[in-house]
Amino acid sequence: MTLAVLASRALCGLDAHAVRVESHLGPGLPSFNVVGLPDAEVRESRERVRAAILNSGFEFPPGRITVNLSPADIPKESGRFDLPIALGLLLASGQLAAPVAGQDPESPVQDPTLADLVLAGELSLTGALVPVAAPLVIALSVAREAPGATLILPAGSAEQAAWVPGLRVLSARSLADVAAHASGACLLPDAVPEPWPVAASGPCLSDVRGQPGARRALEVAAAGGHSLLMIGPPGAGKSMLAARLPGLLPPLARSQALEVAAVAALAGLSDAPPGQPPFRAPHHSATAAALVGGGSRPRPGEISLAHHGVLFLDELPEFSRRTLEALREPLETGRVVIARALRSTQFPARFQLVAAMNPCPCGWRGHPGRACACTPDQVARYAGKISGPLLDRIDLHVALPPSDPEWMGKPPGEPSEPVRERVARCRQRQQARQGKANAALAGAELDEHCRLDGEAQALLLQAMRRLAGSARAMHRALRVARTIADLEGEDSLGARHIAQAVQYRRSGV
Repeated sequence: MTLAVLASRALCGLDAHAVRVESHLGPGLPSFNVVGLPDAEVRESRERVRAAILNSGFEFPPGRITVNLSPADIPKESGRFDLPIALGLLLASGQLAAPVAGQDPESPVQDPTLADLVLAGELSLTGALVPVAAPLVIALSVAREAPGATLILPAGSAEQAAWVPGLRVLSARSLADVAAHASGACLLPDAVPEPWPVAASGPCLSDVRGQPGARRALEVAAAGGHSLLMIGPPGAGKSMLAARLPGLLPPLARSQALEVAAVAALAGLSDAPPGQPPFRAPHHSATAAALVGGGSRPRPGEISLAHHGVLFLDELPEFSRRTLEALREPLETGRVVIARALRSTQFPARFQLVAAMNPCPCGWRGHPGRACACTPDQVARYAGKISGPLLDRIDLHVALPPSDPEWMGKPPGEPSEPVRERVARCRQRQQARQGKANAALAGAELDEHCRLDGEAQALLLQAMRRLAGSARAMHRALRVARTIADLEGEDSLGARHIAQAVQYRRSGV
């Protein structure tokens, strides 16, 4: 009896759990069994592995073959286990002699366990390696949990995994190449990372004419990472303003860009790191599952695809109530948990919510030149589609006036570049002071970084009583005031900062 043990990874959300691929050869009638909670794709690997071994110039070992994917309680899916299974069978059958660390590569191994290698790759019948899905997820998990390991991936996947800093990634084209590397006959080359994407220039804020109040609110939202609700008639510029928010945000750090790319890869989208924060704008017919994520094999939804970026919900009351209520927990925790029978899957969801809505179903309530056709009951039902707890979680509420034709004849407004520079300076102040954006301050951090003098404290309490604001609303007003002070370069909060922040809580919804 002979045993070989290799390491691989099983995807579970944005984690890739460590898996021991144990290949055992024993006496008995020829058979080939894979155990350890494999799905249909993994069970089908028996035929792919058999053909790949034969077509790579090796002999398929006779006897009773048992492959155990441990731990057995983690579901195993896709063909990424083909490579470690095939290599394990070659080692267990003695067709390869793996080198012992620190010894001559030609000396035979006593224990065929290659502890420092992590392998993943699907095999074609010819023995060629096929790229695997979500290589960034595998690479990020290996770099985080086993920093000294070497990752072997198929060519086409290895170049993406090589973006992860501090991780050695080898590129392989076939089972024969990996077998030669394992025996020390011919080492695999290090993967050369693909060129890092260059940030594309987005739409400029100068395209938006007029709306100085909304432009200021957009700058405050960008500077502090705050959520924003814009209320105004059709054509006021709500969608244009929202589309320009990503261009005001600081560029993503390398680690953030890799996280965003990994989430996109899990959803079957482009896995290239984005040049700027992502912008997601789902249609109002989207279901709660489309927004949050789901499926028998959980996949990330729109809120996770907007991780480290902007989630724009246009026509907010047109979304179903169930869909909107699904936003409440992710807005607070920055993550979403999808529970299934076997286990729970967690996806990141640290996004910046921007929402837009009309003041009434017809959109013309309060317009100086158009009469509103809605009854008071229709207006109340329209506003009532958005729950109080959800509104309470939105930091900035801004009413946009109707667009004025005279704005079109005036010079363009301030472009994105100077606003982006002010936002960057403001974010740098926040990072130096507390290590995070103001929107993420909580508990004792608020007491430490948002101290108020007597006048400001009295103004805040008076405003919250008049607006019937909750403790959460008070905390959000404090965070916004902290951002306004940072934009002005002020270290302390004053009554004028509180007054501006409170104005952003008066939505009229």
